[in-house]
Amino acid sequence: MDKLTTYRKHIKDLLSQYASWGRQEENWESQLIFDEERDHYLWFDLGWEGSKRIYYSVIHFDIKDGKIWLQQNATDLNPAEDLIEMGVLREDIVLGLQPPFKRPFTNYGVA
Repeated sequence: MDKLTTYRKHIKDLLSQYASWGRQEENWESQLIFDEERDHYLWFDLGWEGSKRIYYSVIHFDIKDGKIWLQQNATDLNPAEDLIEMGVLREDIVLGLQPPFKRPFTNYGVA
């Protein structure tokens, strides 16, 4: 399996695992959005909490130029480290949620 295929599989497996731990309520659902053509992968929550609309990106990954970009993480989970445990190279993970000037100090890859 080539690196891109492996990275796609790891991201989908990780998001599927995370989303399975999510809230299970009548008016609330977690959606996984996997766009392998454009390499966008999201865990998204939507529904209602009383009269308040829930429409929220929980975790968002992209793959760009052979690297996994963590664009959003609204959890207390550490998906970057979990991906490393799955075999992703540390230098192939970019914390896109950090400003570009901070990325060299994150102990992950830079773009």
